[in-house]
Amino acid sequence: MKGGHDLGGQLEMGPINPEPESQEPVFHDDWERRVFALTLATGMLGKWNIDESRHARERQDPLTYVQNSYYENWLEGLEKLLLEKGLVDTEELVLAANISSQTKESLSVPTPNLATKILASGMPSTMETDSEALFCIGDSVLVKASETAGHTRAPKYTQGVIGTVAAQLGCHSFPDSNAQGVHEGKHLYRVIFSGSDLWGSHSVGAEVLVDLWEPYLDVVAN
Repeated sequence: MKGGHDLGGQLEMGPINPEPESQEPVFHDDWERRVFALTLATGMLGKWNIDESRHARERQDPLTYVQNSYYENWLEGLEKLLLEKGLVDTEELVLAANISSQTKESLSVPTPNLATKILASGMPSTMETDSEALFCIGDSVLVKASETAGHTRAPKYTQGVIGTVAAQLGCHSFPDSNAQGVHEGKHLYRVIFSGSDLWGSHSVGAEVLVDLWEPYLDVVAN
């Protein structure tokens, strides 16, 4: 999905002036802390996955996305998911009410101890597969242009560019399908690109490594 969220590697976006990591607070305001906690807590209800969550944030007006702060975009995505999954209605959302009594009985809410265990262990994305990898280390591959409205993890700046497979990373959950609630695995590769191919002559000598799923890639004829 091309939109305001896909800014990595784009030219003419202005200078980056980040706060020094040693000086930047984890949260700039208390409401950010609450949005972070709400996102984690509701995610543990099991009504959506991480790619659905990312796609929900992406599905807003590109200009609004760029103007929002980081946690404003998190809140935008969370509100969209809560409505779409039927956990709240519009009136409850406006009033910032609790989850309605009609939905509570169908939810599995983790205890604090279980939530701590889930956060500590994470969720592996690797999957079993019987299919053979299409590409080998050293193969030249072309990143396909994404024209769909769905979620994708192929950065826009790599699309249409030829790279070289540097590593085979096994079979992992495919984000594009996962964002639609379809859990399937696809082969994942680490692809190396030259800076000059990505950004022209002012990036000569630079190299960029990007992890890309097999459906993103096309064979390059020798």
